[in-house]
Amino acid sequence: MRFSLENLIFLNIEELSMNYGFFRVAAASPSVIVADCDYNICEIKKYIENADKKGTELIVFPELCITGYTCSDLFFQTQLIQSAKDALCNLAEETKDLDILYAVGLPIHYRNSLYNCAAFVKKGRILALIPKTNIPNYSEFYEVRNFTSAASMGETGIDFVTLSEKQKDIPFGTDIIIYDDKDSSIAVAAEICEDIWVPCPPSTRHAIAGATIIANLSASNEIIGKSDYRRMLIQSHSGRLSSAYIYADAGSGESTTDLVFAADNFIAENGSILAHSEKFGDGFIIHDVDTEKLMQQRRRQNTYPDFTKAGYKRIFVSLQKETKDLIRNIECRPFVPDSEEERNSRCKEILTLQAEGLAKRLRHTNAKSAVIGLSGGLDSTLALLVTAEAFRLAKLELSGIIAVTMPGFGTTDRTYTNATILAKESGAALLEVSIKDAVIQHFKDISHDINVHDVTYENSQARERTQILMDIANKNGGLVIGTGDLSELALGWATYNGDHMSMYGVNASIPKTLVRYLVKWAADRENKLGNSKLAAVLEDVLDTPVSPELLPPDNGNISQKTEELVGPYELHDFFLYYMLRWGFSPAKIFFLAEKAFNGKYAEQEILKWLKNFYRRFFAQQFKRSCLPDGAKVGTVSLSPRGDWRMPSDASCAVWMKEVDML
Repeated sequence: MRFSLENLIFLNIEELSMNYGFFRVAAASPSVIVADCDYNICEIKKYIENADKKGTELIVFPELCITGYTCSDLFFQTQLIQSAKDALCNLAEETKDLDILYAVGLPIHYRNSLYNCAAFVKKGRILALIPKTNIPNYSEFYEVRNFTSAASMGETGIDFVTLSEKQKDIPFGTDIIIYDDKDSSIAVAAEICEDIWVPCPPSTRHAIAGATIIANLSASNEIIGKSDYRRMLIQSHSGRLSSAYIYADAGSGESTTDLVFAADNFIAENGSILAHSEKFGDGFIIHDVDTEKLMQQRRRQNTYPDFTKAGYKRIFVSLQKETKDLIRNIECRPFVPDSEEERNSRCKEILTLQAEGLAKRLRHTNAKSAVIGLSGGLDSTLALLVTAEAFRLAKLELSGIIAVTMPGFGTTDRTYTNATILAKESGAALLEVSIKDAVIQHFKDISHDINVHDVTYENSQARERTQILMDIANKNGGLVIGTGDLSELALGWATYNGDHMSMYGVNASIPKTLVRYLVKWAADRENKLGNSKLAAVLEDVLDTPVSPELLPPDNGNISQKTEELVGPYELHDFFLYYMLRWGFSPAKIFFLAEKAFNGKYAEQEILKWLKNFYRRFFAQQFKRSCLPDGAKVGTVSLSPRGDWRMPSDASCAVWMKEVDML
């Protein structure tokens, strides 16, 4: 099959299949016998069949696995070269009924030289032969003695070779990408072992040309510390290229003379290790990579270069199988690290980032104080913790923090008490200003019936509180510290020109699910420091229902629970992350949410709140268009000066149309 120049331009924007861009990949290290090609393909075939049964769409095997990597001067033997070629053709024929793409390694004689190659095979057809570019000749490696570099092909680019009567016109060269014929985000290219260890790996060129999945067929011997470096190399490489990387290493069958091989296999995606084999086993690992996520990362990163080099061959075949269940774990709290150790480290770093941003503003404005509306709820508690840390950084007295509690019609004894204890135990000055009389007078001024508990009733209280905070800040030469979080900004759950406004919003890029963990981390820290009273009140804040407390209490208890009105924040944060960070469609977000919250929320409940999320997100952009400053601490931000620019009157019809079809 030959290719024309028309194939050189290929758009990466197409309708995704029902797999939503997920592509199942595997790596394996079969136990080989050096120089026994027939035995080796029997072992390889077992893994291909097993992987195919598990729904795998691509499996990668080690370098020169058909012959064995450690054949040394046996590679000069015509018998071995011919045996390897015949074995590959036989393997292709024996697997023609399997719906899986696989990559195996073998020596290929081409023109006057011998090349260390990766062969891609699908449904009995050898699709491509990719020769190794970087041939090591240092330390324990002597490949230059046996193999020629693909660089020797010079400007010839892609050639075509024939291996048998059935396997003719096989593309031969490094610049080859195999695409799925229905989803162009699935694009596979290859490099071989040493290729990743050099300053300019071939995979860099492949990724720039459009490849999203890099297969590395390797035979890297094991020594102390090498696995850690190999892991770092693969992880960082997949991150730089915004790619998936499947690394298949030679196993113990190659161990001979002075070398030991460990089947140290990896599957990485965009800087994260998804799977890692246990060393000295069969190296079989399997995972689902998200190619849509990779393409989205490239699209949003405008420094990712466009392909300019001509000469790439693009092979289009059916790579995806029918819709399948994911084996990939979908975290229900994408903003919160799953590991406790990582979570604690992240919480410390986030609080420091928040505090550093505020400390800079305090120094720049020469502010003498900071004013916080302290409700006894989660957000204002976090804002107080951050402000206290900022005062320490700015070497200011904590008494310069003015915590203002403003009891209103919905304030409960629990939140009021917690607010007063928080202020005292954190070292802040406490000021109480009741808003009841002022709001009642305001209702009279605008002819509003105090018994009508509508949006006017609620928002009048929020705006009165903001006016009080602003005036106290003016009086004391200070700044009003905003308490609203990222989740509330996304949903527009704020009173315009009320709690929506401040002089610096410390929680502006902290989602509600993360706020909880930050306060919990602070409580644990205070316990360790011996501040048991502060720790206890922080724990009680965590147990208090989220509420703006704008409606009268029910028998002394909070009557207005936010999550009953707008939906569970853990769902909204999930929707927000995948919409803003990855640009996923409503259908894919719903698909992921079903997996992440399986057993906790019914499908119809997820769908109900997903509709509400899109409706509120689009309707409330006008509030986000005039947000106060606030430090960005994560990958998702809604600042109109930073990450998110959106017309205030944009329609959500396209998104709601898909939601309605779910």
